[in-house]
Parts: sequence; C-alpha cells; structure tokens
Amino acid sequence: MTDPILSITDVNLSLDGNAGQVDILHDIALDVAAGETLGLVGPSGSGKSSLLMLMGGLEQATSGRITALGQDLTAMNEDQLARFRRDNMGVVFQSFHLIPTMTALENVATPLELAGAGDAFDRAAAELSAVGLSDRMDHYPSQMSGGEQQRVALARASAPRPRLLLADEPTGNLDEANGQSIINLLFDLRDKHGATLIMVTHSGELAARCDRVVRLRDGRIDDTLAQAAE
Repeated sequence: MTDPILSITDVNLSLDGNAGQVDILHDIALDVAAGETLGLVGPSGSGKSSLLMLMGGLEQATSGRITALGQDLTAMNEDQLARFRRDNMGVVFQSFHLIPTMTALENVATPLELAGAGDAFDRAAAELSAVGLSDRMDHYPSQMSGGEQQRVALARASAPRPRLLLADEPTGNLDEANGQSIINLLFDLRDKHGATLIMVTHSGELAARCDRVVRLRDGRIDDTLAQAAE
C-alpha cells in the first residue's frame, strides 16, 4: 500500500480503571489507503471502538504513533486535534450526539460555522435534503425518530466534506429498516464525496460491503482472518 491516508504503528492503549490499569489495545499496526472502506469487527470488548477513537484523535495512545493525512496525531495537543478533526474528519456515533436545543438545520450548520463557512446554513440545508430530511430541518432531536436523528448525524458529519469519515456502530440503535437506510446513505456519501470510510460494526451485511475487514480480539488484530483469506 502506497501513501496511506492513515497509518498506525505499534500502538498501545491503557486506561486507569477502578481496579487499576486496564490494557485495551496491544501492538496495533495498520495502514488505511485513501478511498478505502474499512470495517472493524470483533466481539464486544475487543477494542474496536477504542481503536476508532484513537484514529479520530478522540483518545490518546499510551504508546506508538498514529499519522493521518501525513500529520502525527500523537504529537498534537487537544486544541490541535480539535482543529484537525474539524478540517479533515467526520465522526458518526451510535448514540447520535445531537445538540438537543438546536434544530436539525442548526446541528448540521454548527461545524460549518466553526470552520468559518459563510454559507453554512445553505450547505446544511442541502446536506439534509441529500439524506431525505428536507421537511424536518426545523425539528428538534426530541421531535424525530432514531432513524431521522442518525440521518441528521450523518449530514452533520459529511457536510464539511471530510477526507476521513469514521462511524462507530452507526446502525446499532436502529431497527432493521432504518439500519439498512443508514447503511445505504453511508456508502452513498462515501461515493459522492470520495471519503475514506472506517467503521465499527457488528453487522455482517455492513462488513460485507467494505473493501477490507479487520477483526480484533482481546485488543489485538486477529491475524487468523487474513490468513483464512489467503
């Protein structure tokens, strides 16, 4: 693989718990190519979401190095990481994380305004229309279904046109019909904007649509999956 958009080298993650230090990830090494769709799979507690959070600079590695778009995330402070995410990444969470006191339009426009876009609300409106919510722009999260809230979250993540789109169990809180709709929207956004898509999922159907699948087990990349494919 040449010129990976994201590269992880010998990364470890340990966190302090009630019973002392807990080792979450061990010796992770992984490269992701620009434009690739990568699925992170594995049993609960295997470290999938933790690895995604490290990729997004939302958690700091205990040791090792993570570079994205040629920049060393592990050398950045919190403010630098926040600016890097604002300019280069979109993140979609399982639990939506919408701002409850803002309408759908305001939720989507917020990251654009923070980035200094003068046409933030026009772009937000276009993005909501693209996910089928042109008639829900003035509604608050509490007035929307789970599927609609996740569509707003997708619109918010994709509106700044990120080079990297990270999704943590994007269908985990949705029923089958809404989950399928969100899956289709994710891949449509990837194709439309040319983003690199990395997602954590328990969905076999979603994983099957990825270009590559990495399985984690006990905080390590499980090489048996790659060996089985050879």
